[in-house]
Amino acid sequence: MIRLPVPRLPRLPRLPNLPAWRAALRIARRDALRAKARSALVVAMIALPVLAVAAADVIYRSGSPTRAETVDRSLGAADARFTDGGFGPVPLIQTPNAQRHGRPADYQHHDDSDSGGDTDADGDVFRDGDGVEDADEDENSNGESSIAPIDHRPVDIPAALPPGARVVTSQDVDGLVHSAHGLKRSTIRELRAADPMMRGKVRLNRGVFPSGSDEMAATRAYLESSGLHVGSRTKVKGLNRVFRITGELELPGQLRGEVLFADPGAVIAPWRAQAKRDAVAAPPHPSDKEYYVTTKGHGVAWSDVLAANRRGAVVYSRQVALKPPPEAEVPAVRIMNLGSGSGYDGSYGETDLVSWRNAYLAAVGALALLEIVLLAGPAFAVGARRSRRQLGLVGVCGGDRGQVRAVVLAGGVVLGGAGAVLGVAGGIGLTALCRPLVEQWAGRRFGAIDIRPLELLAIGATGLLAGVLAALAPAVVAARQSVLTSLTERRGVRRSSRTLPVLGLAALLLGVGLAVVAALTGLDSLFVAVGSVIAELGVLALVPAMVGACGRIGRGLPLTPRLALRDAARNRGRTAPAVSAVLAAVAGTVAVATYSVSQQAEERFGYVPSLKPRTVALMVDAYADQGGHPEKALPALRRTVERLLPVSGGRADVERVWAGGDCYSREAVECGSIELVRPKGNECPLRGPAGARIAAGLSAAEHRQLMRTPRCVDSDGAYSMIGGIDDRMVVGDASLLRNYVGLRDPAAERALAEGKPVLLNPAYARHGRLTLKITGLHSGPTGPRQDQKPTHVSLAAYTAPAAYAGTPSIRLVLPPSLAHRLGLHTAPAGSFYPMSRTPTRAEQQRAETELAHGDAATDLYVERGYPATDNAALLVLAVFAGIVTIGAAAIATGLAKADAEADLTTLGAVGAPPRVRRLYTGLQCAVVAGMGVLLGTVTGVLPAVALRLSDGQHALAHLRRNPMASTYTPIELPWPTLAALAVGVPVLAGLLAALCTRSRLLAPRRAT
Repeated sequence: MIRLPVPRLPRLPRLPNLPAWRAALRIARRDALRAKARSALVVAMIALPVLAVAAADVIYRSGSPTRAETVDRSLGAADARFTDGGFGPVPLIQTPNAQRHGRPADYQHHDDSDSGGDTDADGDVFRDGDGVEDADEDENSNGESSIAPIDHRPVDIPAALPPGARVVTSQDVDGLVHSAHGLKRSTIRELRAADPMMRGKVRLNRGVFPSGSDEMAATRAYLESSGLHVGSRTKVKGLNRVFRITGELELPGQLRGEVLFADPGAVIAPWRAQAKRDAVAAPPHPSDKEYYVTTKGHGVAWSDVLAANRRGAVVYSRQVALKPPPEAEVPAVRIMNLGSGSGYDGSYGETDLVSWRNAYLAAVGALALLEIVLLAGPAFAVGARRSRRQLGLVGVCGGDRGQVRAVVLAGGVVLGGAGAVLGVAGGIGLTALCRPLVEQWAGRRFGAIDIRPLELLAIGATGLLAGVLAALAPAVVAARQSVLTSLTERRGVRRSSRTLPVLGLAALLLGVGLAVVAALTGLDSLFVAVGSVIAELGVLALVPAMVGACGRIGRGLPLTPRLALRDAARNRGRTAPAVSAVLAAVAGTVAVATYSVSQQAEERFGYVPSLKPRTVALMVDAYADQGGHPEKALPALRRTVERLLPVSGGRADVERVWAGGDCYSREAVECGSIELVRPKGNECPLRGPAGARIAAGLSAAEHRQLMRTPRCVDSDGAYSMIGGIDDRMVVGDASLLRNYVGLRDPAAERALAEGKPVLLNPAYARHGRLTLKITGLHSGPTGPRQDQKPTHVSLAAYTAPAAYAGTPSIRLVLPPSLAHRLGLHTAPAGSFYPMSRTPTRAEQQRAETELAHGDAATDLYVERGYPATDNAALLVLAVFAGIVTIGAAAIATGLAKADAEADLTTLGAVGAPPRVRRLYTGLQCAVVAGMGVLLGTVTGVLPAVALRLSDGQHALAHLRRNPMASTYTPIELPWPTLAALAVGVPVLAGLLAALCTRSRLLAPRRAT
């Protein structure tokens, strides 16, 4: 008999025992209903993050307008919008979404231009200026511009419109409008909002649309800020006409827009006519007029857009925006070498943006999942310890370790599923309930509530997974216990892993090294982030060993703190996850806060003030009144400022100075100029052709030191509050030096009295003398013309110390006698006042309102220093970290209380006072919170410091392209946030735990 070998069949995977899982789920559901408080805590911990993510998903999907909604908000019911391209009546280039890219002539010499458009599709948000910003000179190696000069003639838009089109125009002008609090600078839009073509672009909330030359409508944001309401009456300063507000309008894409609406011809034309009739200053120049058109059913095709481009007009077409043409038909793609997939329809860089956003969301989701697992894990451990006897009975009845694990894991499935369902449902309901608030916060209206079932299902599944993962460790521990240990409810003894600390230390060193090397070598910030994450994971792996080491610290402490530290060290299974949860939350908060505070310090260092700190400037135009004599209006204006603002005396009066020509008359065409000539050799070396090479050889400290020298401190110039002056020159006396410049030197005052100028920047002087280049004007038969032969005047001057080189708004002070001797023209400009304190916004508004009542055109400016950034985000992060810390510490304390009942009963039996129980619980909670905050602070500082070092390397590399750029990248710690976390949160957690614990020791119930 021949025996044939029997082939061995492949081993099939073991199928789950469905009846056992049904029993485990029933047991888990019964245990969850029995321990309602603990179950509610776990469900809440899982549901809250799921709710937040689900609500964020629904809000993001609902708040992101579709392409059709974007077109409706931009065009209303119109077919297209035509605007002046800003280059004159010459051909230009645009993309299908109306992004303007210049003229074909600008790309004849360089086809690799990367200039982007600056016209947004939604005209309610952004507006083009005069088009000059798109024609910045691209200088070649010879210093000559390769861009053709701009033709500033306006484009004939009506000639570019399709034949037979119906038109609605829109034009903005800024003006001072009377409000309930005084005068408010506002945007007035001449637009027939009642026209059906504007339906979808403008909505009426209350009242009626304006109709007629004496009616206006306003947005809700404007009414709230101005204190007006529907039915109020108001006036525009400079226009003798009263307007009644007839309705409240809304811009769906710009809810925070503060705009007044009037019919075309109701404001701009009458204002200009009145200014010309009364011989006063003309109103501000209005924006370019927009033409909204509808055609007879055929729309505005891409060929119509190209035809309008040839006339110099930019077109935003509904038909083209909804269905863009092929890339081959778009000149911008062909001329500018925008390759396929570059997003010629307006999505420049969108692919990178989406990838970074997805990576960010994935990181946030992973951290949220980790937080849930770390926070809920100890809570499941509490349940497993409370159910030890029940789990032991499962083993007595024949259950194996897998079935014991299934019972504990089933608790994670039940509670995780409940939390996921409640979280997703709560996220949808919360979004629907808070939709108006979210729309106001986002600044735009939603479309319909957009619910993506697959995305919400994935979010819910993540919550369920978090519950299962949180129950995994307690399930493994429960399954390893023997039946006898479970039935007698004894604590099993398990040694700590010796491999985990070694791996954690290796990961910590690897992560720190990677982050530091990436930061110092200027690698991508992604390597810094990866190194920081590896280091944080290493610290998490070291947490159990650190908790165990804390037990040895308490040997010399009193009884209660010694017991608290020893208990934390003996029960690392419940202490380490809580400490890790606190560590992760605090580390993220500290990292963000440190980087944000460091960036604010960098911005504060680079802030260039317009005036000296705590100074107010009152400036007046040269033609302040009808007679053109501002000195007549200044005394009353000065008394108003001195009465309403906290000035501290010591007024400093200044006059503007110019050369030749009636520069400040309303009929002026051009005027002369005065230039302060810098001697050769005193130029800033970074401004020359070798600036990039010099900057490349400097360290960050050396570059900052060079930038603070007189040669470079004002090389880029600075904005001057004294309008119309040349080269920051003013006419003043000794009071200007004392009260504004802060130069209290008798020699300087004596020089002014003798008719010598005072130079504040010594880089413009050589051997005590300075040179002025004066180019005057001569009146010819055809009007003013500029003299082609400038005069150079050398003057002896008093040169101030280098510390005064960066005085805001002023570089040279001329005495009145010298200005007159040189034949220069002067006119009163205003006054500077030092302040005893910074005035409030209300005080400044009251002063501006009273100053605006007169005929003088004034400008009141208060130097408030660097505008402090709102730290609301840091406060929210600190509160979040505090809540996570207190919650994790409370969970660990609850488990400790369950485990330590026998020890506390023994202490009471041997005579311990009742307050020991309260103090013991408070110290346990404070220990967990304190350890987590300390480790999280150290861990969180690492990525922030590494990123700032990386920013410093990038700043040094940027000097090759811009030698004048700042290299100051400081590293500052958020001490208030650190103090609140390191001291306040552990103390608060301990106090709350102590207050929520009863002092009286309860006698244990005898088991029967």
